Amino acid sequence: MTTNHLLEIKNYGQSIWMDNLTRDIIKSGELKDLVENKGICGITSNPTIFEKAIANNAIYDQDIEAGIKAGLPTYKIYESLVFQDIRDACDILRPVYEASNGLDGYVSIEVPPTIAHDTEATIAEACRYFQEIGRENVMIKIPGTESGLPAVEQVISEGINVNITLLFSVESYINTAWAYIRGLEKRAAEGKDISKIASVASFFLSRIDSNIDSKIDAKLAKGVDDLNVEAKLKAIKGKVAIANAKIAYQEYKKIVQSDRWQALATKGAKVQRLLWASTSTKDPQYSDVMYVDELIGPDTVNTLPPATIEACADHCHVANRVETDVEEAYNLIENLKDPDVNIDINAVMDELLTEGIDKFVKPFQSLMNSLENKVKQLSPV
Repeated sequence: MTTNHLLEIKNYGQSIWMDNLTRDIIKSGELKDLVENKGICGITSNPTIFEKAIANNAIYDQDIEAGIKAGLPTYKIYESLVFQDIRDACDILRPVYEASNGLDGYVSIEVPPTIAHDTEATIAEACRYFQEIGRENVMIKIPGTESGLPAVEQVISEGINVNITLLFSVESYINTAWAYIRGLEKRAAEGKDISKIASVASFFLSRIDSNIDSKIDAKLAKGVDDLNVEAKLKAIKGKVAIANAKIAYQEYKKIVQSDRWQALATKGAKVQRLLWASTSTKDPQYSDVMYVDELIGPDTVNTLPPATIEACADHCHVANRVETDVEEAYNLIENLKDPDVNIDINAVMDELLTEGIDKFVKPFQSLMNSLENKVKQLSPV
């Protein structure tokens, strides 16, 4: 039998979650097999994933027809489909949740991306989702926007598990970590149990390299006279996302060593783990598992799409690397300021966050449109 390297990763304190959810994999038993035999111990979903799952898939037709008969609007039909998939996935992962004492076994669902900049609407929807889905091991995804973080703090204080998504900059991660801590502090001050709340901070990777690599390629395409400058530019390609993540991990270590965190830990609080997201390699010149291999380490999660799960099971080179080459990581980020390179990483991160919300809004709206069409097709004349 060949070795499944995903199972080895667990020995280094990292959990592997899958970035995919469809009714097909629930009904066929594939998800159960991935959980019981392949080392998958959590699920993340997003509007893009649900658009692919629901659009043009007859498996949902019976439930859509039931929604039509019940007189539900399209949005409520969408929720009925998605909430059921989330519940079923939570039930499959429940044994993992119990065996890990609530560390793993979560299924993430995102609040509508159209409310990413509305704090109050985000709080209301997060609470409603949590209540209506009715599973302890559901995790509500909230974007780490300026408006999202006060929502994170409030929702955590109400005892709801939260996955803070679309984090690109180290600063955004730090802000997210403190929002989690403030939420726990508020709950603890009310005398409520904080030991059963879990959170992850979803730090995106490949999109950073895609953005910066395209900027470097544009500079190289214009022509560079100096070979030294050309070497500087090429040395940065495909390296920024991992360097950025390693720096974020150093900040994580500082936060969990702080007095404020230690005070919560004594009350049973769980650390908010960094979750590596956007981990499929976009450039075929790079290793298809580089965003896994380079960031294995304790108290982390890596969420992988199915193709990366297969690739990693086959040929990941497993070792604890999240704290290797840390000094080089800081130097690499500093080198972006070099006049010969001149890439403003803060501007890149802002651009990626705006794009990231858009990349969730568009498929969400597209899904609503295709569902509306399906409702018309299935409605009795």
